[in-house]
Amino acid sequence: MRTKQFKAESKKLLDMMINSIYTHKEIFLRELISNASDAIDKLYYHSLSDGASGLNRSDFKIRISVDKDGRILKISDNGCGMTKDELESNLGTIAKSGSLEFKKDNDKKEDVDIIGQFGVGFYSAFMVSDAVTVESRAYGQSEAYRWFSKGADGYTVEPCEKEDCGTDIVLHIKESTEDEDYDTFLEQYTIKHLVKKYSDYIRYPIIMDCETRKLKEGSEDEYETVTETQTLNSMVPIWKKNKNEVTEDEYISFYREKYMDYEKPARVIHTKVEGQATYSALIYIPKQAPFDYYTREYEKGLQLYSSGVMIMEKCPDLLPDYFSFAKGLVDSEDLSLNISREMLQHDRQLKIIAKSLEKKIKSELLKLMTEDRETYEEFYRAFGMQLKFGVYDRYGVDKDKVKDLIMFVSSNEKKLVTIPEYISRMKEGQDKIFYACGETADKIEMLPQTELVRDKGYEILYFTENVDEFAVQTMGEYDGKHFVNICADDLDLDTEEEKEQLKEKNDSGKDMLAKMKEAIGDSVQSVRFTNKLKNHPVCLTSEGAVSVEMEKVLDSIPTQNKVKAKIVLEINANHPIADKLLSMYASDENSVGDYAKILYAQARLIEGMPLDNPTEISNLVCDLMVGSAH
Repeated sequence: MRTKQFKAESKKLLDMMINSIYTHKEIFLRELISNASDAIDKLYYHSLSDGASGLNRSDFKIRISVDKDGRILKISDNGCGMTKDELESNLGTIAKSGSLEFKKDNDKKEDVDIIGQFGVGFYSAFMVSDAVTVESRAYGQSEAYRWFSKGADGYTVEPCEKEDCGTDIVLHIKESTEDEDYDTFLEQYTIKHLVKKYSDYIRYPIIMDCETRKLKEGSEDEYETVTETQTLNSMVPIWKKNKNEVTEDEYISFYREKYMDYEKPARVIHTKVEGQATYSALIYIPKQAPFDYYTREYEKGLQLYSSGVMIMEKCPDLLPDYFSFAKGLVDSEDLSLNISREMLQHDRQLKIIAKSLEKKIKSELLKLMTEDRETYEEFYRAFGMQLKFGVYDRYGVDKDKVKDLIMFVSSNEKKLVTIPEYISRMKEGQDKIFYACGETADKIEMLPQTELVRDKGYEILYFTENVDEFAVQTMGEYDGKHFVNICADDLDLDTEEEKEQLKEKNDSGKDMLAKMKEAIGDSVQSVRFTNKLKNHPVCLTSEGAVSVEMEKVLDSIPTQNKVKAKIVLEINANHPIADKLLSMYASDENSVGDYAKILYAQARLIEGMPLDNPTEISNLVCDLMVGSAH
């Protein structure tokens, strides 16, 4: 029999398709099952449009059979089949798609959902097989034909016997090598896994005869191996059902099985959208972060399906980074796929879907915050840092999309509050949002500056994560209210009279303060009296954009370019230490130098900062103790 040549550019093109287009060899089974589903769709559609009787959707199926000894894997369908000319046209021409032609002809008609578009999926079979046989009988025809090929050298077509309409694709699986394990494609567990992974939601049953071990009838401990026909796929995707058809238990069961989380999700988002882009989505908001969530190894993304066939395990383009915790899937018929159907072309539909999902996730999180505050706070403790990073990331381009979702511990009752909640209970005339930074809320409350601010009736937001202050500095303000660090130099809570009294005290003590600054050195910008403190003697404040806490964060980053805060040592103008210093300076102006170093060390310890020379401070304290004893 004469071997016919492929009509495309022969061996080079076929080799490229087999070896370059597809990333994973296992994809071949997805492609062949998708083609079988298309063939059934075509026959079923024609049966409806032509008024043919006797054909019911329940009669259609895709069968997989394995002969391990003969190294044969067979995929069969009872769909429309192919004539001799169609075998020549569809399989003899690489990148010729009968499915695409059918879809074009029926694009405006309802109930047409054809997966195959490019006509190359069939040739993925050659990635795992060294010979492919296709036996097909077209619906309504009495003749059947066999197409056979060993690859790029060509193919043959000849008549054959086939009892019913449909197509059988028979693969002779390659022998395994040191680099490739082809034997795995003859194992029933591999077939089951691949069907579940890629083709679980093909609308027709995918069946296979599977060997299972069962107790012998009448025996309690003796087993036998039996062969049973099993359906490998679920067929009806949960996300394609109406919401009122799915119970909460079904949503949770699907989540736990699919995403391996023993916790219930914080929120289930099931949505169907029609318009510029038509898609269905089932998204879950977890309560707990995976162990690798805040590492570089974590991969964000939603599963992407096209007409029930999985295209990508994780599509990162569907989620912004600040919503990377979301798990779930999107199914759309409108996506433009690349030729292998493994990756997306970055097109308009994808961007529309991503933008729509972003709005939906945000609105559902806001609802959760209102309807179930306890659950939202549980979610927020796991993923709040990621949301705050979304405010700060990319110079704040997305800050307005995330700012209403972030929360901080409040000095009022030490509970999490949102920024709008803080603003809603601000004092009359208050135009600043006050915050303070530290390792924990308890440690922040012990800061010297906190005492007076709370005493004046102002609520303080406690920032306990490294990203917090960077995030609010990126925001700058919320609803016209600016964020102010109570440890910064621009706190401005004094009355005009208090400001004047403080100025007079600083002016009268300027020489002593300058002497103290000289003793401490370049570690501080200046030393001055302050009204910010109530009972504590000293504190550190910062001038400019970089605070003391930001310096600690930036110093922890391994880099040669260290960023330093402009630190000011402030002495409580109303504390006995202020008058004591002035008195000592009046009698011996050099005596305040040692006290300045000790007070500065004390202020650094309160801030949780290390001492540059702890030995020197220890010796100074001992010297002063010995001197006072005499």
